[in-house]
Amino acid sequence: MNPRVIIKHNELLSDNWYVLRKITFDYQNKAGTWGTQSREAYDRGNGATILLYNSVQQTVILTRQFRLPTYINGNESGMLIETCAGLLDKDSPEECIRRETEEETGYHISQPIKIGEAYMSPGSVTELLHFFVAEYSKDMLVNEGGGLIEEQENIEVLELAFADAIEMIREGEIKDGKTIMLLQYAQLNHLMLPPVQAR
Repeated sequence: MNPRVIIKHNELLSDNWYVLRKITFDYQNKAGTWGTQSREAYDRGNGATILLYNSVQQTVILTRQFRLPTYINGNESGMLIETCAGLLDKDSPEECIRRETEEETGYHISQPIKIGEAYMSPGSVTELLHFFVAEYSKDMLVNEGGGLIEEQENIEVLELAFADAIEMIREGEIKDGKTIMLLQYAQLNHLMLPPVQAR
């Protein structure tokens, strides 16, 4: 624990969907002075996301779905292009992303490769996101995907040329942070090189 932080009060503001709390704490700055601050923190649990790629076809699997927060903040259609992602329940990040991949995209993967973790909105949201990549092929397709009806998911599965996906970042058609990070990881680490050319 950080000795420069003392939690004074933890107030529950909402437990309607996820958990919103107001935290009051004392914080010691680098000059040694203590001050009291209050912040709100939204806890929706941790999550996992994955980029499915095919280095032979030079393609990636992404999804498109309606995201209300983007709709009320300038996204005229509310539709967002993203990598497959989901919240951890009681399973591990690896188990979560295998489950979410099959539910959302229809592809059954067995060995996702973890490439890192990141806090996506650390000023207000507690979520830690686990990042994965995995190769896919047509023989891994076990259903049409689209998400779960009982969770009111209405997900469109997209297979895009990798070059087109990168261009969509430049053109502002892809604005989702996790998706941009995974596509740029693939570009920087040459994941799309055919196996015979990989170094």
